[in-house]
Amino acid sequence: MFALRAASKSTLVRGFASSARVDYKAVVLGAGGGIGQPLSLLMKENPKVTELALYDVRGAPGVAADVSHINTNSKVTGHAADDIAGALKGADVVIIPAGVPRKPGMTRDDLFNTNAGIVATLADAVAKNCPKALVGIISNPVNSTVPIFAEVLKKNGVYDPKRLFGVTTLDVVRASRFVSEIKGNNPKDVQVTVVGGHSGPTIVPLLSQTASSADIKGETYDKLVHRIQFGGDEVVKAKDGAGSATLSMAYAGARFAGALLRGLDGEAGVIEPTFVESPLFAGEGIVYFSSNVELGPEGVKTIHPLGKLTAEEETLLKACIPELKKNIDKGVAFVASS
Repeated sequence: MFALRAASKSTLVRGFASSARVDYKAVVLGAGGGIGQPLSLLMKENPKVTELALYDVRGAPGVAADVSHINTNSKVTGHAADDIAGALKGADVVIIPAGVPRKPGMTRDDLFNTNAGIVATLADAVAKNCPKALVGIISNPVNSTVPIFAEVLKKNGVYDPKRLFGVTTLDVVRASRFVSEIKGNNPKDVQVTVVGGHSGPTIVPLLSQTASSADIKGETYDKLVHRIQFGGDEVVKAKDGAGSATLSMAYAGARFAGALLRGLDGEAGVIEPTFVESPLFAGEGIVYFSSNVELGPEGVKTIHPLGKLTAEEETLLKACIPELKKNIDKGVAFVASS
């Protein structure tokens, strides 16, 4: 199903581990933007990628020319607005940061009207050119854009719930960093599971399930949870209207893309929180939910249950559910009315 292009001995390149390496074609849709450019740079460094296709309505050929000079073993191609098919043909993994960024005072939901149409158009292109690719959606609001993408794939008769992911990794990255600032340990050693969705109160960090954060209580706990849920606002405010979280999001997107590639490669035990079609809260009308997901050659291998929650986490989850359902329903309704 996925093309095997080469094999080599174990390799380690700038934090990306590989053993019995298999190489793949990765695509970035929205490569000319604030997230897309650093994401393209990081994808160029991944040793599993031997072909990297960069697409945007403007700027992608220039980004491709720039990134192509980096001395790693991958071919880079740039594709302008009229060549999305050329970018997507043969893709194994597609990462999508395309869309407008947040501005001061905007929530992710405020981005819906513009980004919904962009994502629907890209979903149609994926359906027609690489329906078997694993797709990671970064475009906000993820709680709505993932359902939009799914509904367009369904209309094209190619939807596979195992192959569509909302990238919530930035919430995980922030959680580990913010906990480490409180506890004084190495953030790389802090693995916080974050579940729910990817917007404000739908972000539910399970701090009790990580040794480093399990004893954080009271006002410190409340402030930490709020910072994890609304960390993006810090960046928007600090950039003073000039942008949103682009560099940290690119890092998180590249990390998740790397996990997808490791799963494709057959590596065991690759687990990341991600927003997918899930049975966990289907009884409450929540079709999509982020939780720990084991990744494999077909995409989703196993969706893990949440485990035991504290009273505080139950309260956070209770607040998450109605907001998340509203976001999901909005995405589904957009495609139905298009």
